[in-house]
Amino acid sequence: MAKVVLVVAAHPDDEVLGCGATMAKHVADGDEVHVVILAEGLTSREQKRNITDEQQLKLQELHKTARQANAALGVFSLNLHSLPDNRMDSLELLDVVKIIESYISQYRPDTVYTHHLGDVNIDHKITHQAVVTACRPLPGQPVKTLLFFEVASSTEWQVAKGECPFVPNWFVDVSNTIELKKQALGFYSGEMREYPHPRSIIAIEHLARWRGASVGVKAAEAFVLGRSLVQ
Repeated sequence: MAKVVLVVAAHPDDEVLGCGATMAKHVADGDEVHVVILAEGLTSREQKRNITDEQQLKLQELHKTARQANAALGVFSLNLHSLPDNRMDSLELLDVVKIIESYISQYRPDTVYTHHLGDVNIDHKITHQAVVTACRPLPGQPVKTLLFFEVASSTEWQVAKGECPFVPNWFVDVSNTIELKKQALGFYSGEMREYPHPRSIIAIEHLARWRGASVGVKAAEAFVLGRSLVQ
């Protein structure tokens, strides 16, 4: 039976870095994949917090890039928001939760992917907390499987003594879709870096190959299982 999948990411490119090949695998399996990106992913790089006309043009280009990247993976819908970049802790958590709840109500997903809590990026942490809250197991909750992904150059930068290290216990064989993930990341060229930066195409492929070797396949994406209800 086809699944309905919701991916909730903090910034444009997080969704592909975290689970792009898994998204493509879901699509290949006939599942319906929806993506929600919460923050604008731009203004923290600039001196001014308010979006200027020049930044607005850059944001439009970044959103165009996000649409191209997600189209390459075959996602059903992409929903872009403009919450403040790297300042989501300045918002009321409830306001972020309500955004996510609206999409859960609209799409009724049975599987949700989002950020892992053990991450150095504050927006990733807030997104994680908001998704967990929105997916709380109330009667009638459609979400049956909740999974947390890693984002290269962010999750692994959390120190070992930090909160909740990323220790994967759920792996998806993406041997047949890793190339689609690389293609999607190619659209995000402005967000990528040169090797040996962990957010480089080479490093991303190395990570997928290592995660795959850890479970005996050619390539994998790794997750931490938050909750799974078998019916």
